[in-house]
Amino acid sequence: MTAIEIITTEDLKNFKAELLLDIKNMLKPDDSVKQKWLKSSEVRKLLNISPGTLQNLRINGTLRFSRIGSIIFYKLEDITTILEGGLK
Repeated sequence: MTAIEIITTEDLKNFKAELLLDIKNMLKPDDSVKQKWLKSSEVRKLLNISPGTLQNLRINGTLRFSRIGSIIFYKLEDITTILEGGLK
């Protein structure tokens, strides 16, 4: 025999509140985590280079990148490596 459990309107309201809180916590940025991806303009500022130099770094493989649509993104860790070791 299967037990039947009655769910009240109050139960649903509590569930909704808990679910919304969980979603907000998942979407909230963690202050201990740095931004992982940078756009071209941010990379140019950090490295103090021109758009052409940045393009050359992409072309010769010095700097890895990912393209989403028309926007190019660079990993922060790759930029940090270049900053620590200098451009070669």
